[in-house]
Amino acid sequence: MATHDENPRRRASLELLRAEAADELSVLVDERLRAGEDPWDFMEDLPTVDELVVFILRAENIAANGGARPNSSRHYRVLRQIALDYPPLTKAVWRLIGDETTHRRWDAARTDAS
Repeated sequence: MATHDENPRRRASLELLRAEAADELSVLVDERLRAGEDPWDFMEDLPTVDELVVFILRAENIAANGGARPNSSRHYRVLRQIALDYPPLTKAVWRLIGDETTHRRWDAARTDAS
C-alpha cells in the first residue's frame, strides 16, 4: 500500500510536541535577550507554541519527501493534514494558511524576501 507524501507521520503525542516547542521558544527568547534585543521588539514576531509545533511537523514532512520544498497546493495539503491528525492544532494551522501578507519574518506563507 502506497503512502501519500502529504501525510505527516505521528511521531509523538501533542503534549510532547508542545513541550519540545516551548523549550525551543524559550531558547530563542534567551538567545535574543542575551544579544541585547528588547523583548518589546521581537516577542510578537515569534511563533506561538502551536505554530512552532505545526512547523516542526511540516519540516518532518519535507524531510520525509527528500527535502523538496512544497509548492503552495502541497503546502496547503500538508498543513490541512496536520490539522486533521492533531485537531487541537487546527487554529494554528488555519492562521498559518490564512493571511499571506503577514508581518512575521518566519511565516512560510510570506512571499517577499525581506
